[in-house]
Amino acid sequence: MTDTFDFGRFEALTFDCYGTLIDWETGLATALRRLIGQAGDAIDTDALLETYAGFEAAAERPPYRTYREVLEIGGRGVAVAAGAEPGEEAITTFGGSVVDWPAFDDSPDALARLKTRFRLGVLTNCDDDLFAASNRRLGVDFDWVVTAQQCGGYKPDPHDFDVLFERLGLPRERILHVAQSLYHDHVPAKALGLSTVWIDRRHDRPGAGATPPAEARPDLTFPDLASFAAAAVP
Repeated sequence: MTDTFDFGRFEALTFDCYGTLIDWETGLATALRRLIGQAGDAIDTDALLETYAGFEAAAERPPYRTYREVLEIGGRGVAVAAGAEPGEEAITTFGGSVVDWPAFDDSPDALARLKTRFRLGVLTNCDDDLFAASNRRLGVDFDWVVTAQQCGGYKPDPHDFDVLFERLGLPRERILHVAQSLYHDHVPAKALGLSTVWIDRRHDRPGAGATPPAEARPDLTFPDLASFAAAAVP
């Protein structure tokens, strides 16, 4: 399928960050288990992430809250569901845990390879300072950075994509959106006429994990960023 896909018609690649470039499920699960302690010992990691996903999606609806606040709300929700009672300091620490979330091993090299052919942007459901910490792990200078803080709201709200389009100043047919989350990214991106690539990081695991389940039809699917970069920049 990639043999017939014309990467040459795109000038810009735009990325979701968390789940696509940064291993947010590993970082989130580690932080959640630290937050709820022994109360989480009998809870499967995917079940823990799925519980969190519901609380986060609700907290990201208007009115706008910072991502730190979204995390705190999600963390409290998971703690209550697990029967844990973390203190406020622990909740605050969880809200800032993004800075500790690791990059996927293939992200820095793949982004560097893609940068040789395309201009790169990121559209992320995060605060400016938290993303800046994650960007240092990725080791690439994005041409455009659009955060939820700058948009005053969160994907899948199409307003975030509208802000992205305004920043890029390119026709939509020249933009290829690359993301893991069907719910946050592919559903709105396809509705807005974008071509999309699904980085299916959960290809070997069942369920939707830390994102709400959704249905979408990306143009291409890869199991990781390295294989996408190899196809886009042979």
